[in-house]
Amino acid sequence: MITNLPGFNDLVHDAQSNFRVLLNALSRPGTINQITAKLTTPSGLNIACAAACLTLLDLETKVWLQPGLNEEFKNWLLFHTGCRFTEDSQQADFAVIWDIDNMPNLSQFKQGTPIYPEDSSTLLITVSNHDVGTKSRSPLLTGAGINGKIPMPIDLPKSFWQQWQQNHNSYPLGVDIYFFDNNEVIGLPRTSYVMNNG
Repeated sequence: MITNLPGFNDLVHDAQSNFRVLLNALSRPGTINQITAKLTTPSGLNIACAAACLTLLDLETKVWLQPGLNEEFKNWLLFHTGCRFTEDSQQADFAVIWDIDNMPNLSQFKQGTPIYPEDSSTLLITVSNHDVGTKSRSPLLTGAGINGKIPMPIDLPKSFWQQWQQNHNSYPLGVDIYFFDNNEVIGLPRTSYVMNNG
């Protein structure tokens, strides 16, 4: 039963705390931030992504779910957030993605408009190949919120970075992304530029 999988223990405090973590993640791209929420999540959703969903989604948001996520997860989101779902990725305020290798091109999500660039999709992507500090040739990030250059602390497909370059070049339009691994989150805003390391 969905009601046997509760949301936050302290709705207001936990939501505010997680919102600050998520804001910091986008303000300091490429840094690892800790989600401290205690949750029992539906299958296919890690704790950090579940906490972000409970923090960011509400009655006014349209959510696109990557095919393959089970019905239990969808029902859990609906029960706890009241969000609306869309099958059109270009209408989504948020997109929940569990398989980065088979997700749509970044250009297939809502890009914003010149007048309202913030009216774009935010992607919530779960990853499981977190590999900190060992990839000497990881792509380097630079841009707003980054002091010089820093390596991206997770391993992502080369095809993703090709799409990301196009996304960055479309600034101020484009999508913003959160990556979630267990209880950790890394932000990648559209302002971040990526370059090869070495």
